[in-house]
Amino acid sequence: MPAEERLTRLPALPDTPGYAHAVAVSGRLVFVSGQVAVDETGCVVGVDDLAAQTRQALSNLHHVISRFGADWSDVVKFTWYVVDVSDVQTLRDVRDEILRPALGEVHNPASTLVQVAALFGPEFLVEVEAVVAVPDKPSDV
Repeated sequence: MPAEERLTRLPALPDTPGYAHAVAVSGRLVFVSGQVAVDETGCVVGVDDLAAQTRQALSNLHHVISRFGADWSDVVKFTWYVVDVSDVQTLRDVRDEILRPALGEVHNPASTLVQVAALFGPEFLVEVEAVVAVPDKPSDV
């Protein structure tokens, strides 16, 4: 696994609530564009439902990283964009529901959460992008 070290505790900083302050990696890096809640036909999934939209956006993200031979344990950084940060616990719950089976007790990747006035479509509640340290094997991309 290219994610070699997850820094979660520092004397000068509080412990993180389920994510790493930083992740050291080796191997190739892949920068994944923001993914939103659309299905394979381009239809919005989960209108007005942050949990459903988060699941779909993460599913789309997983399809992308899988093409590089990567999995959740190879994600080193998420950037989340939400239109309402007050429901962040829903996002965290869905993230953990999806990532825990792959990560076990390992902390989640480094993470940034930004509240935005709007995403590119008024029906979207969340967008997630990622930096992934992919294994050093060639892909068919």
